[in-house]
Amino acid sequence: MSTVIEASNLQKHFGRVRALDGLDLAVIAGEVHGFLGPNGAGKSTTIRILLGLARQTGGSATVFQANPRADAVAIHRRLAYVPGDVSLWPNLTGGEAIDLLSRLRGIRDSNEYARRKSQLLEVFELDPTKKGRTYSKGNRQKVALVAAFAVPAELYLLDEPTSGLDPLMEAVFRRELLDRVSDGATVLLSSHILSEVEQLCSRVSIIRAGRRVEEGTLSDLRRLTRTRVSFAAEGVAETDLAAIPGIDDLRVSSGRVTFTAEDAALADTLPALAALRVGGLTIAPPSLEDLFLQHYGDGAPASPVHHARHVRGPR
Repeated sequence: MSTVIEASNLQKHFGRVRALDGLDLAVIAGEVHGFLGPNGAGKSTTIRILLGLARQTGGSATVFQANPRADAVAIHRRLAYVPGDVSLWPNLTGGEAIDLLSRLRGIRDSNEYARRKSQLLEVFELDPTKKGRTYSKGNRQKVALVAAFAVPAELYLLDEPTSGLDPLMEAVFRRELLDRVSDGATVLLSSHILSEVEQLCSRVSIIRAGRRVEEGTLSDLRRLTRTRVSFAAEGVAETDLAAIPGIDDLRVSSGRVTFTAEDAALADTLPALAALRVGGLTIAPPSLEDLFLQHYGDGAPASPVHHARHVRGPR
């Protein structure tokens, strides 16, 4: 498996502020790689360096094994970029902006391009005849997405690409992106929408304060979190709860008992629950949000980097 994006000990300082403080990142060809962290974590700064729009203070970064600044023209012909806050030329129509962005990537008018653009305008419900200054935030985002998807790309750098879109358009975006991935494209997806990441990504990197704190497949990272178990409290005595093995965070509220358990302990925990004949049993597997909150929840300490197995997981 070839590496499309690679960053090693990447650093970016703005005066005394360290936006990136030794970031390591690897994106494998053909995968959708989630890039997670709140505002200020360093995601957009990393993407700007990968685009050649900013120069790192230290460390190294490559895209297609090339230098993002020295080889910017060649690299940009092979990638598409969608930011989270799109600015358009105010006096150009949406269609003109799409055509201009496409020509900057080396595409001239062709029947295939016209067909693909027309199809995307229809599914994203975008009127291309309106001036850029009249578009809402969501429609400006649609212009960038149509421009990105209308021209084939080997790599998509997406920085909060669905910002301002309604749920229906988010679903259209996911479908179009997966179509590109099925054709062999690689994606680095920065997003605050954890459900979107779970649906699309095969691997994720979580960063905090400019450093990676978790990395791996979703399957591997879920092993770091605990499974949540819940059942009806009726008919269950306090002494019964104390006898359940391998549980933590035990709570009784609104007529239900909830607790968490390590995956390895469930083999002992579930038979104990069966013996108690509990009702309304639900078992929720750990989510990406659970993992994220381990690093960004209230009072969460800075975490050491965890290296999960470096394999591709299911999309």
